[in-house]
Amino acid sequence: MKAPLTWEDFEKIDIRIGTIIKALVFEEAIKPAYRLEIDFGELGIKRSSAQITTLYTADELPGKQVAAVVNFPEKQIANMKSQCLVLGVVDGKDVTLLTPDKAVPNGLKIG
Repeated sequence: MKAPLTWEDFEKIDIRIGTIIKALVFEEAIKPAYRLEIDFGELGIKRSSAQITTLYTADELPGKQVAAVVNFPEKQIANMKSQCLVLGVVDGKDVTLLTPDKAVPNGLKIG
């Protein structure tokens, strides 16, 4: 386990639910990944690179809701700027996406 956070630390993290609207193989990435476009409702559409290729195909991702941190600074990954960090459970090379068990409006905050 990592060092404990304060409540103030936790309050800085903005985790929202969004719906993947586009997923493409990210050919330029060093490690296998997808380029995702995710609709976060009033926050708009954000791009992300996600290394989730072992458990998911690009064709099955559109329409899937995911949890993502939306307030990190943009990060240059190959030839794109990633604007959010999609969350998942890591088991070796496999990443299982964190998703709500019922559909919710895009942009809702995890709290």
